[in-house]
Amino acid sequence: MSKQTLAFQAEVRQILHLVTHSLYSNKEIFLRELISNASDACDKLRFEALDNAALYEDAPNLEVRVTVDKAARTITIRDNGIGLSTEEAVANLGTIAKSGTREFMAALESDKKKDAQLIGQFGVGFYSGFIVADRITVESRRAGLKPEEGVRWSSDGTGEFEVEAITRPERGTDVILHLREGEDEYLAAWKIRSTVGKYSDHISLPVLMRKENWDAEKSEYIATDEWEPVNKAAALWTRPKADITVEQYHEFYKQIAYDSEPPLAYTHNRVEGRTEYTHGVKLYVKRVFIMDDAKDLMPAYLRWVKGVIDSADLPLNVSRELLQESRDVKAIREGCTKRVLSMLESMANSEDAAERDKYARFWKAFGTVMKEGIGEDHANRERLAGLCRFASTQADEGVSFADYVK
Repeated sequence: MSKQTLAFQAEVRQILHLVTHSLYSNKEIFLRELISNASDACDKLRFEALDNAALYEDAPNLEVRVTVDKAARTITIRDNGIGLSTEEAVANLGTIAKSGTREFMAALESDKKKDAQLIGQFGVGFYSGFIVADRITVESRRAGLKPEEGVRWSSDGTGEFEVEAITRPERGTDVILHLREGEDEYLAAWKIRSTVGKYSDHISLPVLMRKENWDAEKSEYIATDEWEPVNKAAALWTRPKADITVEQYHEFYKQIAYDSEPPLAYTHNRVEGRTEYTHGVKLYVKRVFIMDDAKDLMPAYLRWVKGVIDSADLPLNVSRELLQESRDVKAIREGCTKRVLSMLESMANSEDAAERDKYARFWKAFGTVMKEGIGEDHANRERLAGLCRFASTQADEGVSFADYVK
């Protein structure tokens, strides 16, 4: 295929205009989004390879590599995941198939403080690269295609992009950011390392960078040919609780919930037995992402809960229909419900006034939703009644049944 110049979809042009002209007080989130995309590409390869192991070709170890080239003023994020065909590059990088683009634009324009979270929520994280780059080049080959069926996509983020065929021996994708003037801080390897540690430490794949040695003659660090991981390379929820800081929990919540504020409270549980899982509401199976909004894993009145459930007992090809019928899912749902109610009871009944105040804030925001549970969840009706708060002349913030009787 000779080089083609194609036009961006109108919605993409709008988003690019916003990205490059007035948004993003928190510029470093571009790296979080691109590493997250690279991780997703590896998950997709792992999933497709269940039926076709040949897709791994001669590279079964999945990883992400980040390279900084000071001379060329580029940052490259490379993954050896599923990769893109020419058709996929045009479709995925030139248009937005996901509905809700107008809602994204409206939300972004109405509250710029939330921009860093919204871009991931609406599936347009790739374009965050234009926050720091005046050109992005993507070189890719889909797993299973021939080396000469690679593709190069390139754009300066205005109205058009170019696509051409290339020969690429290895599968996967390189996203090459050509940095704007004034963005030199991202050419420092330490800056990239610290940003990866802050936003992508929970990524279950190793994120590798070249090891650096100090050159006294040049008074600077020089990259070597040795690669080393710069993240923990273990999903946060699989690590021992004692090894995870409050800040790491808060940052993890912000990423999965697309929230700019930390959570009011959190719980991290591992359940062992016939059904083994760790707690939350995005569904993973054996650390492979399966489903974004697994409604069957939580009752409707707990729909405000954000998190991750990772189960080793469900099949990787689990469907929504199977979720509705599975005994394992029923056990996970019951266990998670009890954990959430225990967390709320701990806040509501605490001797610490600050904890009780947190619960009052929670009830003000979600009390109406919680009351649905009294009619829906007969097994936990008594516990839910104890969590309810009602208006009273004695307490403006609401009073419990027990305290009212007292």
